[in-house]
Amino acid sequence: MAWNEPGGGDKDPWGNRGDQGPPDLDEAFKKLQAQLAGIFGGGRGGQGGGGGGGLNSGLLVGLLVVAAIVYGALGIYQLDAQERGIVFRFGAAQDEIVMPGLHWNPPIIDRVEKVNVTRINPHGHQALMLTEDENIVDVRITVQWVVNDPRAFLVNVKNPQISLDHATESALRHVVGSTVMDQVITAGRAAIAVEVQERLQTYLDSYGTGILVSKVNIDESAPPTQVRDAFNDVQKAKEDEQRTINDASAYAESIIPEARGEAQQQIEQANAYRERVIARAQGEAQRFEKLLTEYSLAPEVTRDRLYIDAMENLLSNSTKIMVDVEGGNNMLYLPLDRLMQQSPALSNSSQESVRGIADAIINEVNNRAASGRARESR
Repeated sequence: MAWNEPGGGDKDPWGNRGDQGPPDLDEAFKKLQAQLAGIFGGGRGGQGGGGGGGLNSGLLVGLLVVAAIVYGALGIYQLDAQERGIVFRFGAAQDEIVMPGLHWNPPIIDRVEKVNVTRINPHGHQALMLTEDENIVDVRITVQWVVNDPRAFLVNVKNPQISLDHATESALRHVVGSTVMDQVITAGRAAIAVEVQERLQTYLDSYGTGILVSKVNIDESAPPTQVRDAFNDVQKAKEDEQRTINDASAYAESIIPEARGEAQQQIEQANAYRERVIARAQGEAQRFEKLLTEYSLAPEVTRDRLYIDAMENLLSNSTKIMVDVEGGNNMLYLPLDRLMQQSPALSNSSQESVRGIADAIINEVNNRAASGRARESR
């Protein structure tokens, strides 16, 4: 039988506590108020009330000191060498820039924003753009920038990087739109990067972003992917054309100096031939004049001498001599080459020796002719 069934005797297992009713909220609130008053030294009546109030006052002072220490510690901060700080007091930016070092600002009242002014931040941008000659190019650039005015960077513009992106696209489109396609994708890329940097810095300064552009690099500039193959074919054709022109120029540069050298050589040879002919003619004329003078003094001797010299020059180059015997029908043949082979001494003889031999042969021929005439007369 259960304890709460009829006839069970109302045996409550937790004991019969009696009918107490719900707790009194007013009484509980009064107890809490009394405890708080005791903590802050406001206890009323009772024994030892004065000693309890002194203890509570000391505890309150201690709590205030601890709170002050914690508040002061929370306001201490440090800036590194590459950082600058901007103080916002009740949300308003202060003009003074906090330099590197250990500083303190009251928490809750001041808020310090740190800005790195030495780190180089990269910003990439890529877009399809129309050139001056109405061609489309795909340009991808990288902008390297640093913060040179921390206060302007944090205060003047809500989002400086978005402003940088818009200014980059505007400057790039302006420069590319005023340049032909060949310059954008070939030799003019460096000049375009410099011009974009100058124009971009002008835009950022006018916006008051506090950003300094250190360098602009054109990573890629090419035609769109859809026409890139055709464009590459055109570029290869242009390269072949330029290579052919260079080869022709090199050939011209090599052949023209050679032709000029050969022409100058022929001119020098002609001048030398002219000088030689003139000198020989002048020598022959002078020789003739001298011979004429000698001939006028002794005609027979000079004539004989000229005849002998002429015969000597003629016969010295011949190995065979035909001699016509005076008064006879026979012709004397002298094989000089065989005579010189048989007598090696003759081949080493001087011109005077040869002349003596020739005179001896002529005398012998004359003697034989005279003997033949004497026999015929008898």
